[in-house]
Amino acid sequence: MSIRVGEVIAVHGTKVVLKIDEQSSKETLFFDGEKYKGVSIREYLSIQRGFRDIICTVEGEYLDESRTELQNGKQNFVRKVEARPIGYFDHAGFTQGIKYLPMIQDSAYLMPEEKIRSIFGHKADGDFRIGQMLKEEIAVGLPWQRLFNSHIGIFGNTGSGKSNTLAKLYTVLFDKKLPLIAGKSRFVVLDFNGEYGGEQLAPAASKTVYQLSTLTSRDTNDLTARFPLAPQEFWELETMALLFQATANTQRPFLNRVISGKQRFGANPASLANYAKAKFKQSFCAGEAKPATLDLMRTVAKRMGNQNVLNMLGDVTWYRNGRFHYNGAFIDPDGVQYDARIAPIVDTLAVVGLDDFDQLVLRVNLQLLSDLNAGYVQFEHIQPLLKRIESSLASLRKVLTISEEQPVERLLTVISMRRCNNEIKKVLPLLFAKHYYNSHKTTVANPPDRTIHIIVDEAHNILSEQSAREAETWKDYRLEQFEEIIKEGRKFGMFITIASQRPADISPTIVSQLHNFFIHRLVNDRDLYLVDNTISTLDALSRSLIPGLSQGCCVVTGTAFELPMVIQVDRLPSDKQPASEDVDLEKLWSMPPVAR
Repeated sequence: MSIRVGEVIAVHGTKVVLKIDEQSSKETLFFDGEKYKGVSIREYLSIQRGFRDIICTVEGEYLDESRTELQNGKQNFVRKVEARPIGYFDHAGFTQGIKYLPMIQDSAYLMPEEKIRSIFGHKADGDFRIGQMLKEEIAVGLPWQRLFNSHIGIFGNTGSGKSNTLAKLYTVLFDKKLPLIAGKSRFVVLDFNGEYGGEQLAPAASKTVYQLSTLTSRDTNDLTARFPLAPQEFWELETMALLFQATANTQRPFLNRVISGKQRFGANPASLANYAKAKFKQSFCAGEAKPATLDLMRTVAKRMGNQNVLNMLGDVTWYRNGRFHYNGAFIDPDGVQYDARIAPIVDTLAVVGLDDFDQLVLRVNLQLLSDLNAGYVQFEHIQPLLKRIESSLASLRKVLTISEEQPVERLLTVISMRRCNNEIKKVLPLLFAKHYYNSHKTTVANPPDRTIHIIVDEAHNILSEQSAREAETWKDYRLEQFEEIIKEGRKFGMFITIASQRPADISPTIVSQLHNFFIHRLVNDRDLYLVDNTISTLDALSRSLIPGLSQGCCVVTGTAFELPMVIQVDRLPSDKQPASEDVDLEKLWSMPPVAR
């Protein structure tokens, strides 16, 4: 038994009109020990049709002034409600979707809270709760197995509570399900603002935090100051092209020749030194020596730390006859003058104590020496790449380490880039995503026996299509890499969670591949248009609530949920909250100044 509130008086397609009894306008009712919500917008009604209960959500109400009824001798207008069917209950429980429609004079009843909870908690874990439904104030468990087996989007303007939602989602996962997921899944947080470097998300024993910084040099013994890459991953064309933004037609083939040369002749320091000596002789004894090669040889000598060769090169002059001049004589192609005057000095070149970054500078300069002498390339086409490599390496040394010894990965890895410059913030997330994607894709079984989850907070920093500070080719390459991961990663057990203030700035391809959404307050028309046209599971009523949502409140929808829900996410304890709280000016300004 339940409380009858009215009956169906019209059915227009999927829109149902009900005549409602006057007394049902109360906000809360109690009947037979059960609590019921009265008839109002976004509440739920049950319409009996045979042995099934058709569940409808109320979308509007009005008074029919053309019809009146006498109640207790008083004339009242007829109250009507517009509702939309969303599913039905039968012997198997709740099923979402319109299969049955009511007919005229079918009775409508209020629904007890427990039955409402069963609509949203169908196939869910009652223990996995991050908050309660806003209007019904019912704590609903989320279907965590289906939720984390998908790509997730968390959107909302600054201050709307999206960081708390992101942190709450994974904090509850690690608190409640750690024994189930340990050893089977790994989680990586790309943290642009340093919000998760403390006690957030997971216990310290299950967490590794890399505090990357390009602002100051870090202790080389601190294993969390730089992210480790294996040498074979660093000396790989895709990685090199990514780090140094190589153009496709000229610079990528050049880098490929550099890498192929290293693979062919190995990393033996003596072999590299002999290669340098051979290229010096080739440059000096070329049929038509090129002035650009002189600067390249100086760079090589400087990187190898040989002052004698540098002093010698400082005394070399290039003449328009295509010859180098040194110590009173021209260096002819026959090599006689070279062997007599220059070779004894060049033979002192040696490779000692050079790391992979120094070796890279050596190899690209030596490869360009070889290509220029052979006439393969134009110097002005490759020179920008050399300058990018030399300028980027100063920052890359501070945030990356190239080592055969790779650390044991824990359940959660947080990579904080708060103290990195903008150039590194653009490149590193792509490198990290590619690092985890390729290593996971090549080792996982089919079907996947383990998963990896990439969490990108403030995702508009790297997934934006609006950036005007980078070349179009590089921007296309950056987006293509992430689009491949989000389109193909699911079959390999790799999933992405992105959180952003501006979903409209993110590539539409990426947004369209997300499966589940937590949408906080959005007020920009472009953001709302994207949400409205991308998320097929979002109904018009829930969409209309988005611009007016309060802090911490969000619309939850997607393939893991039967119906859209409006949830007030619980606030995390202060020690578990991400470091993104607004400054309290009243408290700040009442404190004495801090000496600096």
